[in-house]
This record gives sequence, structure tokens and C-alpha cells, in this order.
Amino acid sequence: MARKVFLHVGAPKTGTTYLQDRLFHNRVSLENHGVFYPVGNEPDFFRPALDLIDRPWGGMRKTVHGEWDTLVKRVRRHESETILISHHLFAGARPDRVEKAMTDLGEGGRTEVHIVYTARDIARVLAAEWQDQMQRERKVTFARYLERMQTAKQSRSAAWFWRTHGLPDVLSRWGRNLPPERVHLITVPHDGAPSEVLWRRFCEVVGIEESWTPIDSDRHNQSLGRAEATLLRRLNARLESQELTREDYRHLVTDVIAKRTLAHRDGRERVTMPPTAFDWADEVADSWIEWAELAKVDIAGDLDDLRPQRPEAGVEWVDPDAPRTKDVADAAIDALVAVVVEAARTDPPQGPVASRAARVMRRVRGRRS
Repeated sequence: MARKVFLHVGAPKTGTTYLQDRLFHNRVSLENHGVFYPVGNEPDFFRPALDLIDRPWGGMRKTVHGEWDTLVKRVRRHESETILISHHLFAGARPDRVEKAMTDLGEGGRTEVHIVYTARDIARVLAAEWQDQMQRERKVTFARYLERMQTAKQSRSAAWFWRTHGLPDVLSRWGRNLPPERVHLITVPHDGAPSEVLWRRFCEVVGIEESWTPIDSDRHNQSLGRAEATLLRRLNARLESQELTREDYRHLVTDVIAKRTLAHRDGRERVTMPPTAFDWADEVADSWIEWAELAKVDIAGDLDDLRPQRPEAGVEWVDPDAPRTKDVADAAIDALVAVVVEAARTDPPQGPVASRAARVMRRVRGRRS
């Protein structure tokens, strides 16, 4: 039996955090059953994935140089019959980087490479990606973001989204030289389904028995709400002139404010597409389903999961860009509390956070005088 490598290439916002965390926690048990999850000393494959796709990513390109080759060496040294690698950044790889990955992992035909792709309906993906953008210094409104995705697929602002979420493009790029039975499409079930459904579909594709992974994961990428996303968008606009380093932004805004605080507030109002966009979303779903059927790729799940669920009749749509002022103010207070607690916990009175705050206040006073 040929050795197999299953390369899970994404897409972002399709349950990848849950899948990868569960694989990580059960890696010892999996290895005992012949499935190697070669993360090494890291919790995931972010660094080798970023190295492979060769993108700047906030100035991190140089810091991850060589990580992909290190991963390949780790894979080749191991004797397990099944290798499993997973990260959503792989989906955005250019054709030349895809070729490198397939050559490195295929070892001249000695290893059978399989591509795995998890896909979610475009309506939920768009809302999730826009909220993620707000955690990465972006300031675009949801209405403008949706317009860009609908009308400018090849523009610089929309290219990354479609390079990772354009199902036909991703699977054509990654599966170009593979037989269709080695290209696996896993559909993400609609809202309300337990996470176990996605996990079972994933296990079915890779050949994992559920008993091998007894430790569940409680990691899910929690969504922001209307007020929380608006707060971050306005904060990003204010911070633009404050010369905050990317490292400081990631720690204080992305981690402390967004992920630890805003994403866990009670009563978050869900971000959804306007009813007028669902005809377009249905067209996207139709094109994805048609491609999958014609390409005859292996499908785990139901292709109808890729069709957006329209709102029920009579349910009024709430504009994500126009939350109640009180809700934004409440979210802002929670964010401020989180930053104050973090500063008190991690810094002495004249430590880094206090020093940065003092510099910002001096600049503000200078502009007012």
C-alpha cells in the first residue's frame, strides 16, 4: 500500500480551527494508529504554510523562511503510512507554490498525495471574513466589502478572498495533476448542526476512526456581532495615525479586545447578508455545485450545504453597518476594561503599555495646543 499524505488546504472560516485543534490534542493517539500529524513544537502549521505561499503577511515572510522545507524533512523521516497536514493558508498558494508542495510531498511518486478542502456557503463565509477583516486593521464597511466581492473578483482588495474561497479555482489549482478521487471536498453543514458532523466527514475522508480522537476541542472562531465589528472598524480608523506597531496591534486589538473580549460578549447580533444579495449568492452556489459534479471529485457531505439559507419570510434584516449607539458604547466599555486589566497584569507602571499610552497622549495634546 502506497504511503498517503492528506493536505487539508482550507478554506478559512470553514471549521478549520476546530479540526486542527482536535487533531493536535489527539496527535499521540493518532500516531499510535498510523496517522502522523507532524506539527513538531508548534500548535499548528501556520509557519510552514506561510513560508510555502510566500506572502509578506505583516512583515513575517523572513521569519518563517525555511519552515516548509523543515516540515517536508519531518514528513520524510517518519514511517507512518498516513500523514495529515492542515492549514487554511495553503488555499491561497500560487500555481508555482502548489507545484513545489506537490513535488516535495509526492517524493517522485512514492507517496500518494490527496487534497482536502472544506467549503461553506458564500453567505456565511462573507459575513465571517468581513468580521475577521475588522480584527486586522481594516476599516471597510460591510456594504462596501460585499460590493467588492460581488463586482471586483480580480481586484487587489478581493483577490485573496476569491483565491481561498473560490471553490473551482482552489481545487483546480491544487488538484490539477491528481485523479478526481484524490481531491476531496467536505461541505460544512448549515448552522445548527453539531460540530461532530463536520468532524465525522473529515474523519471519513482521511481514514480516521472516531475512537482514535477521544479528546474534543472547545476552540471555535467565535463571531463578532454588529456592534462589536463597528467598534473595531471605528477603532482602526482612529488608530491609523497613532503609529501602533503590527505586533502591538495583534496583541492589544486582535487578541485582547477582539478574540478574548468582544467575541464572547452576550447578546451579539449576528451579521448577515441583505436579502438583495441572495440571488447573487445562489448563483455562486450553483456554479460551485456544478463544477464539483462535473469534476467528479470525492464529496463528503451534501452539496446542498453550499446553498445559502435565505432568511425566513417576515424576518427584518438588520444592517451590520448601523448598530445602536448604546450597543457600540457598551462594547467599547468592555474593550476598555479588557485593555486596562491587561496593562495592569502584564506591565509595571512605566512598562511598555504605559509608555505607549503616554506617547499617544502627548501627540494628542500637541495637536490640540
